[in-house]
Amino acid sequence: MRAVWKGAVTFGLVNVPVKLYSATEDHDVSLHQVHAADGGRIRYQRVCEIDGEVVAYQDIDKAYDDGERTVVITDQDLKQLPAERSREIEVVEFVPTAQIDPIMFDRSYYLEPDSASSKAYVLLRETLESTDRTAIVRMALRQKTRLAALRVHGDVLMVQTLLWSDEVRAAEFPALDEKVKISDNELKLSKQLVESLVSDFDPTQYVDEYQQELRTLIQAKLEQGDAIDTAATFGERPEEGGAEVIDLMEALRRSIAAKRGGSGGAAGEEGGAEDEGAQPKRSATKKKTSTSSKSSKRSDAAGEPAPKRKPAAKKKAAS
Repeated sequence: MRAVWKGAVTFGLVNVPVKLYSATEDHDVSLHQVHAADGGRIRYQRVCEIDGEVVAYQDIDKAYDDGERTVVITDQDLKQLPAERSREIEVVEFVPTAQIDPIMFDRSYYLEPDSASSKAYVLLRETLESTDRTAIVRMALRQKTRLAALRVHGDVLMVQTLLWSDEVRAAEFPALDEKVKISDNELKLSKQLVESLVSDFDPTQYVDEYQQELRTLIQAKLEQGDAIDTAATFGERPEEGGAEVIDLMEALRRSIAAKRGGSGGAAGEEGGAEDEGAQPKRSATKKKTSTSSKSSKRSDAAGEPAPKRKPAAKKKAAS
């Protein structure tokens, strides 16, 4: 990894030299645009609208236009701004970690100790961990003043830049103002469906299926050319889903039954009209199996005396 920033975390008189590294990376397949008719690469050029000349990237500056005048801002101008020159990650305050809404998180960066001794780094890490606090910090990064959360991630300190409060939109949807009544049975079944999907989160078990399929398609085209039958390679496209649920209770019951599968799922669907949840139905299925087993045992046990009873019945009939 290559450091994208170098400076120090400061809180009080404590100074923690660090290097900043991007904690995430993009693995998406890179595609570019081509002319559909002949496959020619489409390229964009930066052209000056005054003289029509193509301008090299190093000759381009930024500008602000207020509608009447234009002010040119050079890279040198930006580098001289006090905030941009700052090499500090300034701790503003320490807050309970739970108070930071995840919607505010933007980009993530690792902090590496950058001094002969990492004692100050370890001290800050263990302090945050033992107090369950997150440090709110200010820093200048890539020509922007950033608000960020400095927290512990395993054995490393990390900084997650935050959106400013006015950058988070309010969820103003009229439908949310409507009064909706949820019955006890609906809530009960919904909780059962949640419980059937409860697990410990392991991000490694999830993969980007779209990118995998895209790579498969690219490889197939490299081997077979444009004549490839995409439908044969990936199968027919399924019907679009997402229709509005009319009978919520029935949808919940079927979802629970589908999760159970086998005989449990069938029993769940047959008992869908009852108001009881799916859990009692599963117990009933088990009891039914148990009763059937007992009946089988009784019939096996009764197999011996059966012939003795039959002659008695014939004798009675003869008399």
